[in-house]
Amino acid sequence: MQLKNDLLLRAAKGESVERTPVWLMRQAGRILPEYRKVRESVSGFIELAQTPDLAAEVTIQPVDLLGVDAAIIFSDILVIPEAMGLPYEMVEKRGPLFPETVRSEADLKKLHVSDGSELRYVTDAIHITKKALNGRVPLIGFAGAPWTIFAYMVEGHGSKTFSKAREMLYTQPVFSHKLLQMITDSTINYLKAQIESGAQLIQLFDSWAGILGPDQYEEFSLRYISQICDAIDTVPKTVFAKGAFFAREAMSSLSCETIGLDWNMGIAESRRLIGDSKTLQGNLDPAALYGTPEQVAVAATRMMDEFKGSRHIANLGHGVYPDIDPEKVKVFIETVKNYR
Repeated sequence: MQLKNDLLLRAAKGESVERTPVWLMRQAGRILPEYRKVRESVSGFIELAQTPDLAAEVTIQPVDLLGVDAAIIFSDILVIPEAMGLPYEMVEKRGPLFPETVRSEADLKKLHVSDGSELRYVTDAIHITKKALNGRVPLIGFAGAPWTIFAYMVEGHGSKTFSKAREMLYTQPVFSHKLLQMITDSTINYLKAQIESGAQLIQLFDSWAGILGPDQYEEFSLRYISQICDAIDTVPKTVFAKGAFFAREAMSSLSCETIGLDWNMGIAESRRLIGDSKTLQGNLDPAALYGTPEQVAVAATRMMDEFKGSRHIANLGHGVYPDIDPEKVKVFIETVKNYR
């Protein structure tokens, strides 16, 4: 099926575009009352993500309501540990919780490398979404980067420091690499299944990249991201590593088309470190959307000016916050669309 709007894919590949494409991380849900209505019809986040028809519905909502240039499938990065044999819960106002964690060889033996079949509900949602979009915009698939998934599996929940996970890198490096490789192999299988089901671009989210030092990031994260990028060669790939300002130059060597920037990464400096061979994605501070419509427009224009028409996909520097007014999001999107 030929896309009516292929700006995102062309921008990712570095091809000529009439204007900069724009979408938002966490656009599917959170800020939209229409999303909240769907979520209230089920028991919670996990049931919604595991119900393909509903996941497809909330995936498409921002395309209809906000006018973004791409849809991103509604799911969660923590479906991978569950597929490997480590289920999780989503606790209201607290976030993800793993009743059991992985901290020993005995724990590791309870897990398996997922072939992707356990996540059929995600691929079914992609099929449904792709058909419903009918070529209006591309559909993005995604997964968590192995280090971020590892951090949750070892820690058992969100954390400011992930000290238990980081401790393991120092005290049990061989064990850590075993678990990271299992996560990596599972993620490759999962992303290939997403692509076979219709995802046209994939993004890796390394949400906790910034809590590692440069040497540890190179050994325990970037090498596994590199494996995933090398294994996926049929669609464009984006790597978003929040807080990994120290790894930008190294990321220029990844086999991916796009590097996502968080809002703390200087645009000109990032372009210098990464070079001209990658598209950059981002990177407005999500908090800028709390401003007046005029302030949002000024901030978005300033961001666009800094990218200077180079290879760029407009986005925020992290996911949109749940209490931001959707009308302010529309101002951001329209400012980018009208920028010349």
